[in-house]
Amino acid sequence: MPTELLWLLLPWSLAFVFLGRMRTCPPLPRRADDIKVSVIIPARNEEARLPPLLASLREQDHGNHEVIVIDDDSTDATAELARAAGAKTLTLTELSHGWLGKPHACWAGAQEATGDLLIFLDADTELEPTGLRRIIGTHAKHGGLVSIQPYHRMVKAYERLSGIFSIVMMGSIRSFTLAGDSVKSNGSFGPCMVCSREDYFRTGGHRLVRTEIVDDVALAREMAKRGVRTSNFIGEGTISFRMYPGGLRDLTDGWTKNFARGAMSTDPLILVMMICWISGACASVDAMLKWPRDGFSVWAVAGTAAYSAYVLQQWWLLRKMGNFGLGTALSYPLSIVFFTVVFMRSLYRTLVRNSVRWKGRSIPVRTPG
Repeated sequence: MPTELLWLLLPWSLAFVFLGRMRTCPPLPRRADDIKVSVIIPARNEEARLPPLLASLREQDHGNHEVIVIDDDSTDATAELARAAGAKTLTLTELSHGWLGKPHACWAGAQEATGDLLIFLDADTELEPTGLRRIIGTHAKHGGLVSIQPYHRMVKAYERLSGIFSIVMMGSIRSFTLAGDSVKSNGSFGPCMVCSREDYFRTGGHRLVRTEIVDDVALAREMAKRGVRTSNFIGEGTISFRMYPGGLRDLTDGWTKNFARGAMSTDPLILVMMICWISGACASVDAMLKWPRDGFSVWAVAGTAAYSAYVLQQWWLLRKMGNFGLGTALSYPLSIVFFTVVFMRSLYRTLVRNSVRWKGRSIPVRTPG
């Protein structure tokens, strides 16, 4: 193997280290209707995205569950839709002092819950017909805090710009490394989190992370300090969502809200590996583009081979996360450019402005102290 190609492929191989063992939920267990489940859905201005989730919950084959929708001071018909669907609905008209919106809604929903198992779902998620039973079975097998990143359903081309974000986000959680369960997770996935009622209230639940904008990552860390381990999974065959259907601005604001603060809390070794992996992807494109100037050169050939390797690798990784398709992998340089722009914007919002806009609220990014 030419030395030039080896230098390009060494960073390429790092993705298999930090993201080489993505796992779905275990096989479907037997029904266990003796387990009372409370499904808690924080929702702010979700009239367009909430109905599919509520419809999917009505189709579940685990009958012993209640649905609680926390209407977080919505200005649309979120609460009316939830009540019409038969969900227990609690409307919050103002934030308690010192709380951010989603942690506050989740905590309020847990207070209303009567189940032995608490399942927190984002309003834009949707369960497969046996999804609830599979989630319950996953928690029964692993215990502690279980979180599942939904399978990403995309409709429009701009949504596929999330490709690099998805890889980095999944890798940073430190749950899918080649070391498996011997490495403790570094967070959890907010769209679907599950824990027992006992563990939640014993540790303090969302009250522990009331000022955290990336509350899912913080919650896993705080519960781990109190003896509750996190197990993370990917949602293919269990749960799905469409993340940012509101256009490119919606997509940009969503990743801006989460990313810089999440990066600052990522394990340093994982962060270095990700930087090297992205740098290698950029270097491969740069080397391949030497064809017009240098013709048949060693670097141009090595760059083309390495670019092809990155395309195949991203196609293999992303197809487990969502319907990204081969086109997303082939156009990964565009995704990296978008990733870089949004990441710099997120850093500016975090370090300079200390605020982001999300769902009509200005949210402070840095927590006191």
